[in-house]
Amino acid sequence: MDNVFDSLIHNKSLIIPVGVWCIAQGMKLFITLLRDKRLDFSRLVAMGGMPSAHTGLVCALATTIARTNGVDSPLFAISAIFAAVVVYDAAGLRRSVSIQASILNQMIDELFKGKPVFEQRLREFIGHTRFEVLIGAILGILASWLLTI
Repeated sequence: MDNVFDSLIHNKSLIIPVGVWCIAQGMKLFITLLRDKRLDFSRLVAMGGMPSAHTGLVCALATTIARTNGVDSPLFAISAIFAAVVVYDAAGLRRSVSIQASILNQMIDELFKGKPVFEQRLREFIGHTRFEVLIGAILGILASWLLTI
């Protein structure tokens, strides 16, 4: 069992991306504190917002694999394609869902003024802006690059 634990904690392709995800989620907490002047611990696990933790994670994964296994390795090819799908999803599809949820919430508010019809609103912060995705990608690539020297 000790060998498994030792192998896991020394696996850069696991530890660096997870660390980047934790840093990105922590940044969301800090940004919310600066912007809204309140400490919202739900930001540590929330989707959406600045920076994109999912993008940071997959970019760190692909970069770590590129640096440790080479860009000609099948593992890099898999991780790069996986990263591309996640980034596209974060800035494309999930962003569209966020916008639609916001519009639907507004429509419901206007249609049923003063009469609560639904107790639960649609979650509006699901996707990311292109800038949030870009910052997540830069965070993941830069952290991985520095930690795999």
